[in-house]
Amino acid sequence: MLDHVTIGVRNLERSKIFYDAILRPLGIERLYAEGETFAGYGIGGKAFFWIGERDVPQTGAHVAFSAENREFVDEFHRVAILAGGTDNGAPGLRPHYHPNYYGAFILDPDGHNIEAVCHLKVN
Repeated sequence: MLDHVTIGVRNLERSKIFYDAILRPLGIERLYAEGETFAGYGIGGKAFFWIGERDVPQTGAHVAFSAENREFVDEFHRVAILAGGTDNGAPGLRPHYHPNYYGAFILDPDGHNIEAVCHLKVN
């Protein structure tokens, strides 16, 4: 079980604006800051996703956030594009993962692959 994830970003202020916007549809909000170099996001007072300013960002990160329903996945993707993200996979079923895997992928301003996913079956 994961407790938290931290990814490196080149510009903390730009990334806070981006993540404030794209995580809001998933019910995740910015909760904490560690000085002027880190910000933590979470639910119910627990930060589990952190961004931290780095001179050289870490690359190859893929972070998937759980969404309560497919509409939240759609909204995540829409808002992410408006906030400056790059489409890396439009909302839709990914049956090669499993029959109910509904996800959307974007690249954040530093090129990290960020996903929202819903695993619920829709009747």
